[in-house]
Amino acid sequence: MIENRAQLATTDARDVALACLEAGIDAGHPRRVIHDAIALEGETLHVAGATYDCSAYDEIIVLGGGNAAAHVAVALEDVLGDRIDRGVVVTDDPTETEYVTVCEGDHPVPSERGVGGTRRLLEAADTADERTLVLAAITGGGSALMAAPAGELSLADLQATTDALLESGADIHEINAVRKHCSALKGGQLARRLAPATVVGILLSDVVGNDLSVIASGPVAPDESTFEDARSVIDRYDLDVPETVAARLERGRAGAVPETPGPDDPAFERVSNHIVADGMTVLEAAREVAAERGYDPLILSARVRGEAREAATTHVAIAEEVLATEVPVSPPAVLLSGGETTVTVTGDGTGGPNQEFVTSAALDLEPGITVAAVDTDGIDGPSDAAGGVVDDRTVDASERARDALAANDVFPYLADRNGLVKTGPTGTNLNDLRVLVVAEPSAADGRAADEASRR
Repeated sequence: MIENRAQLATTDARDVALACLEAGIDAGHPRRVIHDAIALEGETLHVAGATYDCSAYDEIIVLGGGNAAAHVAVALEDVLGDRIDRGVVVTDDPTETEYVTVCEGDHPVPSERGVGGTRRLLEAADTADERTLVLAAITGGGSALMAAPAGELSLADLQATTDALLESGADIHEINAVRKHCSALKGGQLARRLAPATVVGILLSDVVGNDLSVIASGPVAPDESTFEDARSVIDRYDLDVPETVAARLERGRAGAVPETPGPDDPAFERVSNHIVADGMTVLEAAREVAAERGYDPLILSARVRGEAREAATTHVAIAEEVLATEVPVSPPAVLLSGGETTVTVTGDGTGGPNQEFVTSAALDLEPGITVAAVDTDGIDGPSDAAGGVVDDRTVDASERARDALAANDVFPYLADRNGLVKTGPTGTNLNDLRVLVVAEPSAADGRAADEASRR
């Protein structure tokens, strides 16, 4: 899975960290989670504890989008076979399907082909009726991939607004509040178009807390955010968005544009949503591998968020405590966390939150601590890396590392130091995975002695 694994695994600790990354990513792949959560017995479809009588419908269709949507479609075809009549999904990670049409889009910024694919998705949605069972494959990345400019907005308006939001440091709830109010599909509007069909949302969550309305901007989930909320995000971060976007949000705030459908909207009377995998899916698999390798694993949290550099400082402090005092676990240990960190972009370099996390962690890293972090979809910011891996030997001159961070240009810095983790598209998207490997004190002391002898 990790394309440059042999190059990266230069120490036992790095090898363990990479094994944890691979296990976590693999555990979240739709081929695993769909078969665990969904089954067909005769005419009864079981979805994460709920049941649906397939004989009550004239057709079953698959609609949706996101990084993993095509792989979800394949897994659903494996379960239901020719019971699936048709479908459309939009993704940036296509794969071959038998009954579902796969349209390509782009992530994290929407594109013309994404708009075209989403148009086909909406056309398919408009043909659904009360005798249709819709399996909605909704995964992380769907906000950008299912691009449907609302009203008078253009694709260029969405692109400029997305760029501004992603560079602002805003969290995903704030970003998607704006996206939902610039879209003809997000914020429950796909459910509104599908009514009165029966809609079964099958979700892979890349959102801290699993808020249904935020995963892929909640196309089939009730939305409690408002035009006022969206406008507040623009003001809070002082974002320079196109005039057409600002005008739409103002008209919506004044009541001249209908709000996205909320929890009491009749569009959701026949809608149910089921999360079949999330960040904890990834962490539990990584924990098992760490234990198998003889390490004491500890999941710190699946909900880490905030600036990547600040999160790195806290994670390293915990690893240092483990090394020094054996609290909260005794080395050899592996510390794990998930969630989604952000970067407030002030430079014009290349990198991503996970690359900034490991670079910041490496600044003052003690011997005996190895740090790795990836985005589980294989795309960390505007780069072709999933993330990075570092140890105490990565940074030889802290000033150069600090300069790279200041310029948001850590990608080439890590590339020069054998620190980039590259996976390519992974088939899933369940947020970030961070691994800190803490060696036994004797091993750490040996590394420290080796370091001192080289000085």
